[in-house]
Amino acid sequence: MQKGDLLYEGKGKRLYKSDDENLLIAEFKDDLTAFNAQKKGTEEGKGALNAKISAKLFEMLEEKGIKTHLVKVLGDDLHLVKKVSIIPIEVVVRNTATGSLTKRLGIKDGTVLPFSLVEFYYKDDELNDPLINDEHALLLNLAKSEVELEELKRLGREINVILKSYFAKKGLNLVDFKVEFGKDENGNILLADEISPDSCRFWDMQTNEKLDKDRFREGLGGVKVAYEEILKRISEDI
Repeated sequence: MQKGDLLYEGKGKRLYKSDDENLLIAEFKDDLTAFNAQKKGTEEGKGALNAKISAKLFEMLEEKGIKTHLVKVLGDDLHLVKKVSIIPIEVVVRNTATGSLTKRLGIKDGTVLPFSLVEFYYKDDELNDPLINDEHALLLNLAKSEVELEELKRLGREINVILKSYFAKKGLNLVDFKVEFGKDENGNILLADEISPDSCRFWDMQTNEKLDKDRFREGLGGVKVAYEEILKRISEDI
């Protein structure tokens, strides 16, 4: 399968045409961005690590009944994926308060939430991906109905239950994560984009050490080492 014309380039990936009009090739980039791309950097090998981590997690979720866009892994930093129309809503699921949630609501950092919180963000870089509610989503025609929005929430919660338990067995606290969904040619909703340390917050259960993109956001260093640790843990049979 050969890469064709470049169709799209985002913060973390490039999407190319493939030999099949219904399939695309996703190339994971080494770029790091934070604070709506105001802070930028590069970590050699980060893209390949994210590609491997995301592939393992997508394959595991498929086994648990979550339909994804992943078809197969083509190389260290390449995925063959189903062509989908991305729903422009970022679905964020939070288990522990940190980041923007603590700033917005004054909840103490590290507070375990009494239930998993699901939030919607409008996927629009020019608007800095603002937090939205259901009515905003309908007003902007980001989803076709309340039923579709409820399905996104249901999927977010279901993925959270699976991932939270999975990572706990690896000694990791899944603090929060972002997922995106798309529709295939038949209108089926599929998990798309990626699940990686770029889109999740992982804290070591013993030390609370951050093993995710916050190491770049907060200038802690050791980004590649942290991502390698995540890959190591999910590669171990427990």
